[in-house]
Amino acid sequence: MANWFIIWALIAGQLALIVRFGLNIINGRWNRKRAVGFFHPYTNDGGGGERVLWCAVKAIQEESPDLDCVVYTGDHDASPQSLMGRAIDRFGVKLLHPPKVVHLYKRKWVEETTYPRFTMIGQSLGSIYLSWEALCSFTPLYYLDTSGYAFTYPLARIFGCKVICYTHYPTISLDMLSRVRDRNSMYNNDAGIARSIWLSRFKIIYYNLFSLMYGFAGSCTHLAMVNSSWTQSHIEKIWKIPDRTKRVYPPCDTSGLQVLPLERPANPPKIISVAQFRPEKAHKLQLEAFSVAIGRLDAESPRPKLQFVGSCRNEADEERLEGLKNRAVELKVDADVEFHKNVVYRDLVNLLAGAIAGIHSMTDEHFGISVVEFMAAGAIPIAHNSAGPKMDIVLEEDGQQTGFLARSVDEYADAILNIIKMPEEQRLKMALAARRRANRFSEQRFYEDFKAAIRPILTHLSKQ
Repeated sequence: MANWFIIWALIAGQLALIVRFGLNIINGRWNRKRAVGFFHPYTNDGGGGERVLWCAVKAIQEESPDLDCVVYTGDHDASPQSLMGRAIDRFGVKLLHPPKVVHLYKRKWVEETTYPRFTMIGQSLGSIYLSWEALCSFTPLYYLDTSGYAFTYPLARIFGCKVICYTHYPTISLDMLSRVRDRNSMYNNDAGIARSIWLSRFKIIYYNLFSLMYGFAGSCTHLAMVNSSWTQSHIEKIWKIPDRTKRVYPPCDTSGLQVLPLERPANPPKIISVAQFRPEKAHKLQLEAFSVAIGRLDAESPRPKLQFVGSCRNEADEERLEGLKNRAVELKVDADVEFHKNVVYRDLVNLLAGAIAGIHSMTDEHFGISVVEFMAAGAIPIAHNSAGPKMDIVLEEDGQQTGFLARSVDEYADAILNIIKMPEEQRLKMALAARRRANRFSEQRFYEDFKAAIRPILTHLSKQ
């Protein structure tokens, strides 16, 4: 008898949860507000993703003034006025009016530290729980994800929302699968796993299963905006919705860099690197290429300087920075290398104004805002020959070369030497072409393309 009572209690509990789940969804569907809900749990990350958020909010306010803009955030100190102030102070984006704010209290379920193992699937499933909290608190007509949480899209559809997303990079890509299959060690494929055939096979199964789930979730969006040709290629293959996928380049604020004079001191010639001191940024490759280039210099050529500019997020980044300094000593180029940590934007502009070249070495960077900034500032880019820089950025402009692409240490060293030895007239011509190319990724271009992409969805629903 006691066993039957326990069984019925469990069944009743499950039924109660199902009923509560259903009632929340019905209530949300019946009470949808004329609003766009921006799912962006971290509104203080300060990166390119946050710039996209505020530019997207401004674009919606201009395109559809009758729609409220609501930001779902886990930052509990965020208020409408503080977010509006942050948009203009940090990014120079002036919103028409403050966005409404819905605070989230379950953000820990999308934090990397919550999942020491199986981080990717853990964060993805955790995002569903966080989105449940968001949609139960406020259900908008339009759900716009600007942080890449694709697993939340089916839930938003269940709540009756039109789902729109701006995807900076796929959570999983075909390149990630191929690296595991080929057992290549990299920042996202641990060396211990790469050395083990059985662990690699298990990871391939895990990645393939995740890819199927990710593909289904992503296909639930009504409109997918992507930030580059590389991202578009992967999203179309995994989500399989090419007719609903639009490329909208991210807003790059290059106006302050475009006015810098192209003429600059060439003795010593300065090469700048701008990136956080994260493992995937491959700073050691830059350092080693610089050392090789110096070793190949002839007596008549000026000796260049390499300037590393970046921020440190945590202790691991600090240790990585110290490792770079030690490596410079080992390569005997420490007198030719400078390190600038956590500089303010004004100082970054001054450093860019003095550089004849900018170096970038991240493999498969989905876009590459730093490369655009080099070009706008008049520093000829030397970028990794993959993904965004290869497919979108470092391309010819009106038949004129705009920079160099490289993969190996020798290729980077050759590019450095080419720029150092380049006649001034040729350098100015290439720098001017690069600056014209950078105009394609302006903030104004983002507003135009973003509005063109969302207009059919907003217009369609307003007619219903």
